[in-house]
Amino acid sequence: MAKERSEEEQIDTGDQAAENAVEVENPSAEEQHAAEEALTAENAQDEEIASLHQQLSDHKDMVMRAQAEVQNARRRAQQDVEKAHKFGQEKLLKDLLPVVDNLERALATIDKDDEAQKAVREGIELTQKSFIDTLTKSGMELIDPAGEPFDPELHQAMTQIPNGDVEPNTVLDVFQKGYRLNGRLLRPAMVVVSKAP
Repeated sequence: MAKERSEEEQIDTGDQAAENAVEVENPSAEEQHAAEEALTAENAQDEEIASLHQQLSDHKDMVMRAQAEVQNARRRAQQDVEKAHKFGQEKLLKDLLPVVDNLERALATIDKDDEAQKAVREGIELTQKSFIDTLTKSGMELIDPAGEPFDPELHQAMTQIPNGDVEPNTVLDVFQKGYRLNGRLLRPAMVVVSKAP
């Protein structure tokens, strides 16, 4: 009898396992619906994560651009300050150039051999030298191209004279000296240029 029971139990257990297997194989509509909702929620989370990653990437890009713009603005401001230091006195120095020219003209009119005017000449020469030294300290550079080749960027040709003794386009005479301020041309030198005879 015990043997028969155990066989019946085994049959019952086997039937239950078969029913459970059938239940697993054929899930109910509620279980299918729950599984679909879980899958939809998971997809929504994935999309939200992807969206957040894109937003993060966009914000990082905006921050990088803003930092680059700030650095460029800082660099431009620094360059403007440097230019202001270098060329801020440009107008004043341009206004002082006629004074230098007048001192040179005054020296040209005084006879070097006249002893009576020797002291006046020396005084004007010292004044001119100290004036030019002061301009040089401010970054001013003299352009006196006598005997040099003509350079249209630094010289302004007033006239051309035929001359066979020097190369064509050589500066023969300087009417008015030129000046540069920290490499920038303030005034070109006015010159007479040679040409082939």
